Amino acid sequence: MHVSPPTPQSQLEDVFQLPSRTASVAEARHRTRQWLDRCAVPDGICAAAVLVVSELVTNAVVHTDSERISCRVRADTAQVRLEVRDSGSGRRGPRQRSAGPDAENGRGLLLVGSMADAWGVAAPGHSTGHTVWATLRITGG
Repeated sequence: MHVSPPTPQSQLEDVFQLPSRTASVAEARHRTRQWLDRCAVPDGICAAAVLVVSELVTNAVVHTDSERISCRVRADTAQVRLEVRDSGSGRRGPRQRSAGPDAENGRGLLLVGSMADAWGVAAPGHSTGHTVWATLRITGG
């Protein structure tokens, strides 16, 4: 399937669901990279987006009781927007935490914050789960 590069009036989107298991992190990276490449997103932005989606999917797999995770990747000429939605039953959404210098984990959202232009958490209202989103601005095409 051929996807044309985004035009100023268009927005392209890919949505996919994955089982909540560790192997899905690699699948999310692969699908995100492949799709953004087809959309002609600049390589640096694409690499950052792949890293961000990897962290967001990892958090959903490790820190929620979801059975499935939904990923949405949108691109237009101005930005890439990534959304990872879990269906977990927890009331609190993801939050940054402090990791000690010897800690092996706990820096994922700090990394997302350093790579993305903006990120946040949207609670679904009365249903379960959370959507964590991040945007990366495309500069200079």
